[in-house]
Amino acid sequence: MDTLFWRLKDENLLPRKYFEVDFPMIVARKIHNIKSKPPLSKPIIESHSGDSLLIDSHSLDSSRYSIVGADLRFSSDLEEKLKKHNLDVHLPTLLIAECVLVYMTPQQSANLLKWAASTFPVAMFINYEQVNMTDRFGQIMIENLQRRQCNLAGVEVCRSLEAQRERLLLNGWENAHAIDMMKVYSSLPQADVKSTQDVSCEHPASTTPDG
Repeated sequence: MDTLFWRLKDENLLPRKYFEVDFPMIVARKIHNIKSKPPLSKPIIESHSGDSLLIDSHSLDSSRYSIVGADLRFSSDLEEKLKKHNLDVHLPTLLIAECVLVYMTPQQSANLLKWAASTFPVAMFINYEQVNMTDRFGQIMIENLQRRQCNLAGVEVCRSLEAQRERLLLNGWENAHAIDMMKVYSSLPQADVKSTQDVSCEHPASTTPDG
């Protein structure tokens, strides 16, 4: 249940239009929450201009925010739904996938990456996902998930940072860079790091063997 649109709205950083895509069942739950909770619906209404909002059980479309129920494994259906909600592929576009591609087969995720590379003339694709899944920690994670009948169909592409970089270069992207979260963490402003550490000390998190 991502809240990025609302955080960007609060910080006056909204893009021309923000699109969110998830499975129809998840989208239906989120739309229900938006409709029933004013702190979620009010920012959408405030940022909207033009005709009335379009909303049904599996999609919501306003002038600045759109949420679409679709399966990313079928890019033609995805593109049709996005364009129906006034996606302008000619605008510079940032695509973000957070632990999404790993649940698709390598061929399915390759098709999605190729579609994105060929559809948007000016774009950046950010993929946040597991790496080093062949080490012992990664193997334990896979085994734990398998015991819960959760199959990471695309885990073979998560061998390393280089494997993640190669998948983009092989599927139509001109440049690709990959870094791990320790590198990201070390690059954060120290004031933000200290703030996070202080919160962690005040609210210690419990851990389990699966964590």
